[in-house]
Amino acid sequence: MTDPALVLVAHGTRSPRGVQMIARLAEAVARELGSHIPVRTAFVDVLGPSPAEVLRDLGPTPAVLVPAFLASGYHVYQDVPREVAESAHPAVTVTPALGPDPALARIMHIRLRAAGWRPGDTVVFAAAGSSDARARQDVHRAAALLSHRLDTLVHTAYIATGTPRVPEVVAHLRASGAPRIFLAPYLLAHGLFHQRLHECSADGTADPIGTHPAVVRLLATRYRTAAHALTTTPA
Repeated sequence: MTDPALVLVAHGTRSPRGVQMIARLAEAVARELGSHIPVRTAFVDVLGPSPAEVLRDLGPTPAVLVPAFLASGYHVYQDVPREVAESAHPAVTVTPALGPDPALARIMHIRLRAAGWRPGDTVVFAAAGSSDARARQDVHRAAALLSHRLDTLVHTAYIATGTPRVPEVVAHLRASGAPRIFLAPYLLAHGLFHQRLHECSADGTADPIGTHPAVVRLLATRYRTAAHALTTTPA
């Protein structure tokens, strides 16, 4: 059986840096898997092509869709399955989303240190937010993983959807006497949400998770596990 293609499904962004980051991530995953595995990119919002368009373009080649989302909300539970159904693709499987995962907590720790965070500094776990309760549960799981990694309490806050909002949490912590406050963005790429964090009067803002090699390995592992099941399951 032909090796399944990997379709990396991202949200989409108008930020050129964000678009470039997703392209670099896809290229890195392709190098990790080897040239015999086709790797394509699709977006569920803002940009194209859509997952359905990519799947139709692949024809009969089996495919593994890997949602590059840090929490499983509406896009993962609704948009992706709808796109798969619309494609009428004969052999496709969808992996769990990228996060939450301990590997992401390790990367966030690295990003915080690079931003100047030191043990004892206060950390705000800054997520984009979602109206989907399942996504919010994923965010709290991810925050707990980072808290365990740092061996300190982290304060969860949201950038766009949900409460409490990041500026409110930073202001409250400052009023409570926190001397140094650092933001740990639970974001994959640069974009509008990350730009907003620089307006929150924190002492430092870490970079997004980005194209760290651990992300590449995590995506490759998601693919390999699903591809093995897809190619060994009787039709």
